[in-house]
Amino acid sequence: MRQKIDIADVETATKIRAKYLRALENEEFGLLPGNTFVKTFLRTYAEHLGLDPQLLLEEYRAEYEPRAEGEMQPYAVAARQRPRERRRPRTPAGPPGAGTAVIVVVGVILLIFAILGLTSGGNDSNPPSSSPTTAQKPKKKKKAGGGRRTTAPPVTTVKLRVAPTSSTYVCVDRGPGTPTVDQRTLTAPASYRGKRLRVNLGNSSAKVTVNGKRVKIPPSPDAVGYDFRLRSGKVAWSTIPLGQRPCA
Repeated sequence: MRQKIDIADVETATKIRAKYLRALENEEFGLLPGNTFVKTFLRTYAEHLGLDPQLLLEEYRAEYEPRAEGEMQPYAVAARQRPRERRRPRTPAGPPGAGTAVIVVVGVILLIFAILGLTSGGNDSNPPSSSPTTAQKPKKKKKAGGGRRTTAPPVTTVKLRVAPTSSTYVCVDRGPGTPTVDQRTLTAPASYRGKRLRVNLGNSSAKVTVNGKRVKIPPSPDAVGYDFRLRSGKVAWSTIPLGQRPCA
């Protein structure tokens, strides 16, 4: 405003959309697609206005950027560097006493009697007759349908559900060149349906399920994108490269 520059002129010069420039001005960083985009747009916008980009980046890192997991490393290193307690050497066992020898002899005698009892019982000429009143076991009934396996019906619709664990930017469409289905900062779960769905998330802090199955998203502060489509009656999905995602 001091330099009397219109936001449209900045958009043309920096190639940054006006909605992202307004988000930078209002510090609504959740509207931008990922932490990497925020820092890149901040640097470009500051250089265009003649400001110090490094100062703005340091202020953003201190107030908004999530802490890296590496900050907890000194505690783990200290735990690994603790000296292990030395085990006390075991004292060598002495020769068996007289009580042990007596137990061994008694065990051998009992084993001999057991063998003699088994061999004498096996010489009986008359085997025990089966009782005529013994009831026969009922036969198991066959299951209806002849035991054939039933196959699951083919999937006809992609059902996508995004449940953020914190405020997360999301953009959804149905393929390249199609209108945007949804673009906003999610604070509550949202569901989408279609033959094909593409989603662009500002970060990985969200639980994504497709037709009831969880999609494993690796933890990352950067934006992630996925493409879900129907193939042979099943839902197949793949990651979308940077620059080809919805609303990118």
